[in-house]
This record gives sequence, C-alpha cells and structure tokens, in this order.
Amino acid sequence: TRRSSDLNGVEFLIKNDLINIIESIPETKVVLQNKEYYIVQESFDEIIDKIVEFNAKIIDKGAYLSEQKAISDKERMEE
Repeated sequence: TRRSSDLNGVEFLIKNDLINIIESIPETKVVLQNKEYYIVQESFDEIIDKIVEFNAKIIDKGAYLSEQKAISDKERMEE
C-alpha cells in the first residue's frame, strides 16, 4: 500500500498489488487492474521508490517476527 496525492492535493492509499500500469504522460498516471486510473503528483520514479521501500519494510518485519519467535521458542525449551 502506498500513499499518493492527486493533482488537487487529495491524499489516498493505493494497494501495490492492484497497480497494473504506471505511465508518464508527462503527469504520472496509475492504472489499476480494474482499469480505473489516477493522475498523481508523484513521478514514476517516486512511485517505484515508495513501492520498493514498502516491500522492504514488509520483508524486514517478517524477518524480525521470525527471529523473535525463534528466540521465544528457544527460551521456552531452556526452561
């Protein structure tokens, strides 16, 4: 999910996996899988960077939670 702003400055969230196409026309047009689209203020590169950053957070969070579970399991076994 990523935060975006339309040309009027209205902020909204777009779920990454619903994005089908991102076009530079020269504005940035985000086309969803259901063919709806939004013209947004962010550039193509800004959108890609935000998606990559969001996905990295998810991966890191998953790794962190797995690590914490392993520590907890180990502590229980030692008791």
